[in-house]
Amino acid sequence: MQPLTSIASLLICLATLLSQANAENPSTVVAPFATMPTGEVVQQFTLRNSHGMQAKVIEFGAIVTELSVPDRHGKYTNVILASDSLEAYSKGFPAAAVIGRYANRIRGGRFTLDGKAIQLTKNAGENHIHGGQKHFGKLLWKGTKSEDTNVASVELKYTSRDGEEGFPGTLQVSVTYSLTDNNELQIQYKAVTDQATVVNLTNHAYFNLSGALSDVLDHQLQIEADQTTLVDKSLIPTGELASVAGTALDFRTPQRIGDRIEQLYEAAKGYDHNYVLRGELGKLRLAAKVMDPKSGRVMECFTTEPGVQLYTANGFNNNPFPRHGAFCLETQHYPDSPNHPEFPTVVVRPNSPWSSTTIFRFSIQ
Repeated sequence: MQPLTSIASLLICLATLLSQANAENPSTVVAPFATMPTGEVVQQFTLRNSHGMQAKVIEFGAIVTELSVPDRHGKYTNVILASDSLEAYSKGFPAAAVIGRYANRIRGGRFTLDGKAIQLTKNAGENHIHGGQKHFGKLLWKGTKSEDTNVASVELKYTSRDGEEGFPGTLQVSVTYSLTDNNELQIQYKAVTDQATVVNLTNHAYFNLSGALSDVLDHQLQIEADQTTLVDKSLIPTGELASVAGTALDFRTPQRIGDRIEQLYEAAKGYDHNYVLRGELGKLRLAAKVMDPKSGRVMECFTTEPGVQLYTANGFNNNPFPRHGAFCLETQHYPDSPNHPEFPTVVVRPNSPWSSTTIFRFSIQ
């Protein structure tokens, strides 16, 4: 049997060498995407790892416009909702954009900081949501690809001026997207301010792991959380934490997204809830895991943030995407944290830079 064993070993070696020969070097390619009404050119950065996974990012809104991931048959498909039109994004297309200066809701659009009353833009009835009328996802950033040829990466920067949407302080923000050879999209956020302010950044990517124009109700979801922030009718936290045990919000073990979603139709038309993640704030840890039985794609979400907002595209109406045609896992601090000192703080001060990391890792099952 020794000759057969030797032949098998030789074949394995040849297959490995062939795979290495066919592997591509990580790359970042820059090309124009569109032109703003002001005449400014919006650049697009195409990130590609050595396995062929690809992500595209544009300077407008620091939006991820493509995230192509293989299924169990090796077929690559874009697993986020995306458009090739700048006009569509500017008019509210559901984008994988960076949201800030404060992601999620703030009651009344106001809070007190160091004894001073702060009034923000009210863009959700009497409340503030996702940074205001012209949040970070609707503004032009400046992108620079990494000089490291071994990394597919782009850094985007934006300066939010003092008083923008009511927020105090000039905030210098950077977001770095990196596509690793572990099939991970890494997102690193950094910010510095010249006076006390509040910061809560996330990416609002709409995922559909089947890559199809269909709902995500068959996706299997697990969230590493025992509690959620209890909310009122306006979906703003009351300050209390509620156990998920025995409720439609319980994803401590893998559950089909669609199994209990109708229990939430009266209150939120689906899932739109912030989960209190287990583990130490600031430490990178698993937040959630999603598996699509149809394609075999698996996505794990890791974060240093204390919470993650699960949203199931409750407002979609088949124009063009079906109701629940995507899910979002928005890693974040808790909604309305500036009004709840018992929540982890979102206050950032001069000489104390803020940072956060989120990773979306893809595999096959």
